[in-house]
Amino acid sequence: MGSNKVDDEDNNNSKFGKPTKYDPNFKGPIQNRSCTDVICCIIFVAFIVGMFITGYIGWSDGDPRKLVYPTDSMGQICGYTGDVSEKPYLFFFDMLQCASGSATFQFQCPTTQICVEKCPTETFSPYTQLLNGALSSDGSDVEWDKFLCEYGFNPQVEFVSGSYQGLDGLLRMLDDEKCAPYYLESSNFADRCLPTILLEAVSSIGSVLDSVNGTLKTPTNSNITSSNVADLFGTAAKYFLELQSTASVIYEDVVGSWWLILTFMGVSMLVALIYIILMRWFAGIIVWVMIFGTFALLGWGIYYCWKQYYELENIEGSDAAVAFTTDLNSYLRLQKTWLAFGITFCAILVILLLLTLCLCNRIRVAIALIKEASRAITHMLSTLFWPLFPFLLQLIVLSLWAAIALYLASAGAATYITAAVPDDDAYNLTNGSDCTKDTFETDYPNTTALCLFEHYGLDNFYLYLQIYNLFGLFWLLAFVSALDQVCLAGAFASYYWAFTKPGDIPAFPIVKSLYRAIRYHLGSLAFGSFIIAVIQMIRVVLEYIDHKLKGYENAFVKFLIKCLKCCFWCLEKFMRFLNKNAYILIAVYGKNFCTSAKNAFFLLLRNIVRVAVINKVTDFLLSFGILTVMAAMSIGSFYYFTNNLSWVSDVLPVPELNYYWTPVIIIGIGSFFVAKIFFGVYDMAVDTLFLCFLEDLERHDGSAEKPYFMSKELMKIVGKKNKFEDDKS
Repeated sequence: MGSNKVDDEDNNNSKFGKPTKYDPNFKGPIQNRSCTDVICCIIFVAFIVGMFITGYIGWSDGDPRKLVYPTDSMGQICGYTGDVSEKPYLFFFDMLQCASGSATFQFQCPTTQICVEKCPTETFSPYTQLLNGALSSDGSDVEWDKFLCEYGFNPQVEFVSGSYQGLDGLLRMLDDEKCAPYYLESSNFADRCLPTILLEAVSSIGSVLDSVNGTLKTPTNSNITSSNVADLFGTAAKYFLELQSTASVIYEDVVGSWWLILTFMGVSMLVALIYIILMRWFAGIIVWVMIFGTFALLGWGIYYCWKQYYELENIEGSDAAVAFTTDLNSYLRLQKTWLAFGITFCAILVILLLLTLCLCNRIRVAIALIKEASRAITHMLSTLFWPLFPFLLQLIVLSLWAAIALYLASAGAATYITAAVPDDDAYNLTNGSDCTKDTFETDYPNTTALCLFEHYGLDNFYLYLQIYNLFGLFWLLAFVSALDQVCLAGAFASYYWAFTKPGDIPAFPIVKSLYRAIRYHLGSLAFGSFIIAVIQMIRVVLEYIDHKLKGYENAFVKFLIKCLKCCFWCLEKFMRFLNKNAYILIAVYGKNFCTSAKNAFFLLLRNIVRVAVINKVTDFLLSFGILTVMAAMSIGSFYYFTNNLSWVSDVLPVPELNYYWTPVIIIGIGSFFVAKIFFGVYDMAVDTLFLCFLEDLERHDGSAEKPYFMSKELMKIVGKKNKFEDDKS
């Protein structure tokens, strides 16, 4: 009985709360319970309604096609809106301007952009008309049908009788970008018209541009050359085409092996299940082998340090003083280095040995709980497939958030900015400043600058809605996670508090737990998930501030932001841990969130050493299990797709693939997530049984009136027993 004193925590310490009292009516998760945190439930429902209203506003005002398809200088979506619904491709008047450094894959180049029915199929420049000689007054010798101009602009009419008459008028027409000063034979590239030569032979772009240099005109204040155009568009096109080609090949491999990928995913589920079942017998062996393996490794390290120290004893310079140097190998030639290593290893070994001796009983408790969790899952296999339900809920939440975010992002009014502003502009315009497209030419009649569409602006109203939507994402995801945990906790608590297992385990425990959570505790789940969402939102704000401060050199502010980010990261981890244990007590006793969190916190404090041991042992076994499943599936799929498993490939022929690594990598990543889902259930089982075990120790004394519900193995480890069973024997 001496072990009782060693193993029992100081449960009577009033500063950590009062131990749970015996309740003769308690037989597991309470059935007769009432609704908790009703106000939080009402607020949560109102918030969800607000998200749908936000989505409706975005749907009414926005169009996600604006974010995907190209838009012309007027902000019209090529191929979809207004007069350009039959013109799906975007054409750039002066492609050289796109080499000014502002070009991206959105192609927001500082040049006029229009939508066209098809990309140019030949190379042409109006300037060639000037090289061919004088122009007639009616412009009959000009190939007007080849001109590409702004919508509604007729270059022949303007040349003959409009604002751009004669030779000077033609030059001004091109300078003002009423018509394109040139174009090359082009092809569709992400719905944009880019020179075909760029897409077919990137390496020859420089010489091609040089060959037509006499026919191309650039602004007088431009420092653009054909070489930097080649660098910019050549690199972009080459990267895009290689990416497109690789994606196409990967897609072919996935299509050709999808059923084998799904087969390996199914096998990974089976391997994870087998691992969980085997934990009933091998958990202790794995833990103790790793503990003694650590001792052996430290012992070998001590021996190796002593050996190196002894071999350096008679070598000149080995006893020199330690001095700072960038040559790390020089430290290994000093006896003092190996002496320090040896002393460090000895200290670690002694500390670990003492900890193992002191915590031996608690390690045995942790192993016994892990074995009991394996038995619980075996008796309730439905819990392993339960994660599919919260996973689907999370997909719905993510889809809802993404849809609302896309519509809101495209809901603002079109924003226009000035571009191609000359150095001697009479109106002191600057590149990138806001402008009004409809009145720009009348406001600045004598400028050659352009007023071009930039993007659809996000004014403050839509920005606030985006913030609201982002907070909704955090809250709903945390809520789904809370629902997942409370349902599993209710099921595993039903197992623990069944006195005769498996006979007393209720039917459909996970379904009943889900009913209790939805019927009574939506408010409590909303409360706990709200706390997590607030912390995450604060972390987002800190990340935003940190990003904005990257250009500043205030070291104190940067240090402060880093500290705050670290603190809130730790706070989120702690609150997730506390919430998880609060949800377990909510599932068992049906009390509100604050009461359950307080009781769980004090219960853990009264057993803080046990908590530390069980968490570390469980984390180790679960991490080992996840890596085992992932490694087994990755290695197995590698040998299969490389035809090194002939006995398997005879039954399941290996398909022809471009890269066998494609399915192998997908299987490795997929098996990791499958194992993580399965072992997440296992982790919840261990945590629930652990809290129930602590409650069992506090509630009962082993008498006929207050018998222990724990397994006989656990009773033996902690030195407890049910006295009435001894009386029967």
